[in-house]
Amino acid sequence: MKRELEAKVYAGERLSREDGVALYECDDLAWLGRLAHHKRTELNGDRVMFNVNRHLNLTNVCSASCAYCSFQRKPGEKDAYTMRIDEAVRKAKEMEDEQLTELHIVNGLHPTLPWRYYPKVLRELKAALPNVKLKCFTATEVQWFEKISGLSASEILDELMDAGLESLTGGGAEIFDWEVRQHIVDHACHWEDWSRIHRLAHEKGMRTPATMLYGHIEEPRHRVDHVMRLRELQDETGGFAVFIPLRYQHDFHDSADGKVRNRIQERTTMAAPAESLKTFAVSRLMFDNVPHVKCFWVMHGLSVAQLSLNFGADDLDGSVVEYKITHDADSYGTPHTMHREDLLDMIWDAGFQPVERDTRYQVVREYEKAPSLAERRSEPQKIWA
Repeated sequence: MKRELEAKVYAGERLSREDGVALYECDDLAWLGRLAHHKRTELNGDRVMFNVNRHLNLTNVCSASCAYCSFQRKPGEKDAYTMRIDEAVRKAKEMEDEQLTELHIVNGLHPTLPWRYYPKVLRELKAALPNVKLKCFTATEVQWFEKISGLSASEILDELMDAGLESLTGGGAEIFDWEVRQHIVDHACHWEDWSRIHRLAHEKGMRTPATMLYGHIEEPRHRVDHVMRLRELQDETGGFAVFIPLRYQHDFHDSADGKVRNRIQERTTMAAPAESLKTFAVSRLMFDNVPHVKCFWVMHGLSVAQLSLNFGADDLDGSVVEYKITHDADSYGTPHTMHREDLLDMIWDAGFQPVERDTRYQVVREYEKAPSLAERRSEPQKIWA
């Protein structure tokens, strides 16, 4: 079977659902990495993309209580917050001197915040940072905006785009298969609405990311099903720029109020590094019509992020600055922020050529190729983990 699968990959044949499940069952990680690296090299050579971005979460107040989520708070809880618009602008402008190119904004589903707040905050951010691209809101949020505004998703996207929206984010996808989804998600946006909203965004000229939350109660077949759905939608619209496998996180520290909001962590173990690398490899091999696969270094750690570049990934996200959604930085030393120089050193250290990009994956700047192994061995190297 390995010989048959390898022949299909090298012949450029599309892999089937059964092929995807078989790849997950394979315990030859080096072989999987070689196949995935062949595919990523065909598509992207030895280039690794990144951008200089800032994650901004305007509010953690959320009407949903998803079983895996520790970010959400209910109104009146001790550490619930909602930013004023001027506060959001001030935070965004803190990185102006670092030639920021993107703001990445994801929020809770606030039960009382009016719809008009959202386009207004985008307009103010765009006025303050006219050269910064706005990648904002999940499909789940857009569906929530439909509920609180009475507008259609098409009208909502038009108004947000008029306010400066460049792209949606890829969140809210988690795992689409209902067998798993019903146990982890506590909102009304499922595959039918998630795909409807991204299809609309693609029709309006956006290029959006797609994500998958893995390593919790799902099985490999659910991951394959997830990618197959996205692949079929990509066949239809061509609007996905990147696929992002996101590693499910446990809470490592109690929240300030002592509540445990991640209700599935008692019966789950986080994906080990080998499982993460396998997921990147199989995703790259299965999702043959998406140009890029991203490793979000915050959720994987720097060492796995570097290794993922040999297992199908060709994008490392960006500088991030402040990521409130998961708590992994508290446990194993992953920094909150990576500056441009840090990202360049990390990519060169892994043996690849850094390429700075914008939100639409247009090249901003190409950097020198990685030094040869002989050059690197001639002087002491930084240790990342």
